[in-house]
Amino acid sequence: MEALIDLLYQFLDFIKPDKLINWLLDLLGVYVYFGLFFIVFAETGLAVGFFLPGDSLLVVTGLMAKTLPDKLYILYVLPAFLAGSIIGDNTGYWTGRVMGKSLFKREDSFLFKPSRVAKAHHFFEKYGAKTIILARFVPIVRTFAPLVIGASEFPYRTFLFYSVLGGVLWIFSMVLAGYFLGSLVEQALGIRLQDHIEKVVIVVVILSLLPPLIEYLKHRYSKPAPEAAQ
Repeated sequence: MEALIDLLYQFLDFIKPDKLINWLLDLLGVYVYFGLFFIVFAETGLAVGFFLPGDSLLVVTGLMAKTLPDKLYILYVLPAFLAGSIIGDNTGYWTGRVMGKSLFKREDSFLFKPSRVAKAHHFFEKYGAKTIILARFVPIVRTFAPLVIGASEFPYRTFLFYSVLGGVLWIFSMVLAGYFLGSLVEQALGIRLQDHIEKVVIVVVILSLLPPLIEYLKHRYSKPAPEAAQ
């Protein structure tokens, strides 16, 4: 048991964004962008990738691209991440669309319950396709949302438009926040953010949860529109 716990701790330490990026740099060198692509692809398109870093990886990569421009070129980082997010999102959608009936057939399943598909379909009808964009900013949700959306047979053209738009907003906001705001914070506080990666990750996770939380509270406490007189 202790060996298993120790192995888990080692794995969690390994997937810390800065260590993961440095490992990819040592392993792939100038081809590091393929590694970055795959991580975002797996985190957004493969159900088994929900544990991988998402928001924190983007921010820390932007920060390291600023401090290590000879190893990470921002103009290569952005398209690599963007391609991974769009292809991953669409992979999840079509997996759900094609395999939805077999995936979501057991109500006693922990993740793939048929009732989740029905609820998702009702949710998107009620709140609109903008939820596809909001899902991009929520860890774990962005992994499973495309599967459920595809299984609910949500129109693909609409999904594709908002998936690409959400991918652009998510990738550019997170990466460029690390790239530009990181140096400003370092100058203002007189610290090196790379020495405080754990705190950066916590802040990023909290901020990433704000958009969906605000949207939820807005719908939760907004007054329903009065019905027209009969």
